[in-house]
Amino acid sequence: MKLLISNALIVPMTEQGLSFHGDIGIDGKHIAFVGSNDTSFIPDRIIDGSSYIAMPALVNAHTHLSMGLMRNYKDDLPTLQAWLAEIFPIENKLSEKDILLASRLGLVELIQSGVTTFADMYFHPQATAEAVLEAGLRASISMTLFGSLEENKHSFFEREKLLGPYVDRSEGRIQIDCAPHAIYTCPKETYQFAHSWAKDHQAVLHTHLSETQMEVRECVRETGKTPLEYLLDIGSLQDVKSLLAHCVHLTDSEVGLLRSLDCSIVHNPSSNCKLSSGIAPVSTYVQSGLNVALGTDGASSNNNLNMVEEMHIASLLGKVYTPTGHKLHPYDVLDMATKAGAKALGLDGKIGQLKAGMEADIILVDVHKSHLTPLNDPFSALVYATQASDVDTVLCQGRVLMQGRNLMTLDHDQVIRDVQESWAEVQQR
Repeated sequence: MKLLISNALIVPMTEQGLSFHGDIGIDGKHIAFVGSNDTSFIPDRIIDGSSYIAMPALVNAHTHLSMGLMRNYKDDLPTLQAWLAEIFPIENKLSEKDILLASRLGLVELIQSGVTTFADMYFHPQATAEAVLEAGLRASISMTLFGSLEENKHSFFEREKLLGPYVDRSEGRIQIDCAPHAIYTCPKETYQFAHSWAKDHQAVLHTHLSETQMEVRECVRETGKTPLEYLLDIGSLQDVKSLLAHCVHLTDSEVGLLRSLDCSIVHNPSSNCKLSSGIAPVSTYVQSGLNVALGTDGASSNNNLNMVEEMHIASLLGKVYTPTGHKLHPYDVLDMATKAGAKALGLDGKIGQLKAGMEADIILVDVHKSHLTPLNDPFSALVYATQASDVDTVLCQGRVLMQGRNLMTLDHDQVIRDVQESWAEVQQR
């Protein structure tokens, strides 16, 4: 199948400030060309891009997809720890079916805000993998670890077996990673096991880090070290690719330590604000040369999976809180949501930029809108003015998942009905 997107305003994310009008040719899963149409390229289908910005699809680099079940529930508690104390007992009651239905709901929301790739940390990961296959998205699905190694080891290998067939059927869209939840829920041995597995499988180690001042304070009290120093001391981050969610409270010396690691920080501004965790000095991290991706966290601490909104909030906070005086610019934030997100998941050779040979994860943003007129600067427009509802078309590996705001792979109304029934059952348990 050959598809041509014609006469779009292209934001390829290959060079700061670069945008141009042109065509994008897609041959199967891959981008054949970006720019001028090669006359030898005969498309089977043409999408008129004349009223759209074409750009790389967004990457949600940290979420708990199925937590949409607890959306707008147990909100506005004083601390992260108080909120978790209310949420953990509910999570213990969730079944594999609940996770499947909630995953479908989360995937609808991701597609509708231009996301084709996400990194998930949650329970019953095989259910999320099933939903990903149905929806046609791309996912890093982490096997989550909570508690002691003895409590985790058997179920970890069981989940690894269950996930294998989904990876095989995904045509390269699903990768399996591991996720020791946090230093306050996992002991040293669990982190060391996760590190060993990630290193052996060339996988990503995905964890929460320095999300709150309380987490940092308790770690220093118990170990004499900050959370990052502690994980380095027990050998859990060296020689693996790591995905470090939040990193709100890092010291200058820790920023220096991170530069020596194969790691990425995932900024979750909405969740950090809503849970009163603080504002991460992301502009400082970017200025320091760290790879910073963007995530929504879960929809019970956000309370949505809207990456367009996340870009907007990240850009504003990146101007308000600038310890070194360096301010985030729109291109920086777009980079976090595309190219940096792809790099964080080890997918930078496949997605995150519009270039020939890359896989065709592309979105079309409708700019024929009052709030996007006049379109003086596409980068500013995408970060400061665009709404998720402006995302018209979404492609993953060249497959159209949404066009004209119509979902092609999931039934929006049925998904909502199923989740409403599921949540009613959970509340009765």
